[in-house]
Amino acid sequence: MGLMLEQVVPWGRSLAEYQEMFALTSADLQRHMIDCGGGPASFNAEMTKQGDSVISCDPIYQFSAAEIAQRIDETYPVIMSGVAANLESYRWQNIADPTQLGNVRMAAMQQFLADFPTGFTAGRYCFAALPTLPFPDKTFDLALCSHLLFTYSDQLSLEFHRAAIAEMCRVAQEVRIFPLLKVSGEPSPYLPILQNELTQQGYAAIVQTVLYEFQKNGNQLLQIQSKL
Repeated sequence: MGLMLEQVVPWGRSLAEYQEMFALTSADLQRHMIDCGGGPASFNAEMTKQGDSVISCDPIYQFSAAEIAQRIDETYPVIMSGVAANLESYRWQNIADPTQLGNVRMAAMQQFLADFPTGFTAGRYCFAALPTLPFPDKTFDLALCSHLLFTYSDQLSLEFHRAAIAEMCRVAQEVRIFPLLKVSGEPSPYLPILQNELTQQGYAAIVQTVLYEFQKNGNQLLQIQSKL
């Protein structure tokens, strides 16, 4: 059975947040990128508007903009209630409080919804999901994945993580994954295992500290590059 819309909890982030989460430089923004598990982020819309290139992949893209919008409306209050119940888990600095968080996230998702129909037709949004991507080897310069791998270590197996990372390394010259903590705020037990395996396979798998920190201590990414 395929993905059911009722299983989706949409939550979108902006280009500015992507830049901090993934330590994206001006030069990085000129590279051909794939955003794996992009969801309703405004990253693609904003990148396209400024003339840069990115393809976003997510199983949610099988649904229409209207269906996704309805799901956002259904889940938004649930997410915000969860945030309010766990205020101490977050750093309220760049985002001052839950009200501002809601405004920022909703603005990003509205940008996505406005762009999605045109972007899907143009091929910028692709109905696909890790660990299988419909692209030839090394199609992209850089693959990004946020708030999926490591974040859901309790739901997604080590084998899924291994296969997903291998697939991103297949389609892109470089991979960046953020953050490295579970939803609970605990370190993912998969990180040291996968770092070791990637090193043995000839990759440089380096943990880097980034400027972005909303989840407490969630300010690190994993950068993976071939040594060859």
